[in-house]
Amino acid sequence: MSAIQPRILTWARETAGLSVEDAAHTLGLTSARGKTGLQRLESMELGEEEPSRPLIGRMARVYRRPLLVFYLAEPPRRGDRGQDFRTLPGQEKFNPELDALVRDIKARQGLMRAMLEDDQAEPLEFIGSATMEAPVTAMAAQIAERLKFNLGRYRATKSPDEAFAYLRETIEASGVYVLLLGNLGSFHTNIPVDVFRGFALADKIAPLIVINDQDARTAWSFTALHELAHLWLGQTGISGTDTEKQVERYCNDVAGEFLLPAVELRQLAPSLDLSVATIAEQISTFAEAHRVSRPMVAYKLYRAGVISKTTWAALDERFKEEWQAYKQREAERNKKAEGGPNYYVVRRHRMGGALLGLVRRSLDEGTITYTKAGRVLGVKPRNVEPLLSMRGAR
Repeated sequence: MSAIQPRILTWARETAGLSVEDAAHTLGLTSARGKTGLQRLESMELGEEEPSRPLIGRMARVYRRPLLVFYLAEPPRRGDRGQDFRTLPGQEKFNPELDALVRDIKARQGLMRAMLEDDQAEPLEFIGSATMEAPVTAMAAQIAERLKFNLGRYRATKSPDEAFAYLRETIEASGVYVLLLGNLGSFHTNIPVDVFRGFALADKIAPLIVINDQDARTAWSFTALHELAHLWLGQTGISGTDTEKQVERYCNDVAGEFLLPAVELRQLAPSLDLSVATIAEQISTFAEAHRVSRPMVAYKLYRAGVISKTTWAALDERFKEEWQAYKQREAERNKKAEGGPNYYVVRRHRMGGALLGLVRRSLDEGTITYTKAGRVLGVKPRNVEPLLSMRGAR
């Protein structure tokens, strides 16, 4: 292979979100030839010192880049993530973990599309079938009809987890795959919700929705529907918590109307002179009964003109702080508890029944190898069969 270009080393480190100091420490660079580890890395990035092959291998792991990338003549262009729905033009956010996650999922989608084409799957007519000119109520009704979704059954579930499981089942039955992923395989790479809440990869054969599972479970259903609206519009892109963009407001309104029709919102009409704490209590009771998240109810009240933007912002911040406090308590409880959830149970939940079923069929038909199956599922080849063989695998 050709010599390493210094600008490749700088690009790989910077896009991994690491300073020179952090990178030198993480790579385990020690002092040599009168230079500290930090000075050695700086010299490599200036082209004054050539990194060894073992060090390049460590860089590939630490910077989360394929080994071959380090032998390119120029840094590659940032992978196409579609539209960034999180911010206004010129204010795009870059997060190395998110960029790596999107690249990984797009690669998996390519394999899934090939598997589905081998399975003679028909194109999904609803992907890209709508525009934002469609009234929100009409769009929500159209999606509900296509999913054969029953709101009464959704609300009759015993928990937010069961409610989401039912919604996910209807979405996946329509041909859309729903994944729960909020990191690159370990908690060390957790991606905060304020970086991304979900993203959609529009494709008529293998459309994908990815939900950040670092978010509150009560918010998963809303995010799934928000991303589904993007698929109906034929849009690939990343969604966050920003509501300034018109398309984000539209998809939020569609998801909100789907789970909580405007006519039902009138049941909750808090007085404008009530305190934020009192309104928050009313919203909490209402949200639990309707199997929706509190932030969604607050947002709908704001959009309906029932509460002011200031009150909505205060409620949103309050709910966010309460969720962070809850996550902290859960983390402390998990530290004290012995063991933890079964690896395969967690992995199956993240991948979803539809994807597990597709991989099982493809393996049984001999159209893919265990190596490719592992790539699609995000596990090592040797873990594919134990994952698929668990009770309930389809």
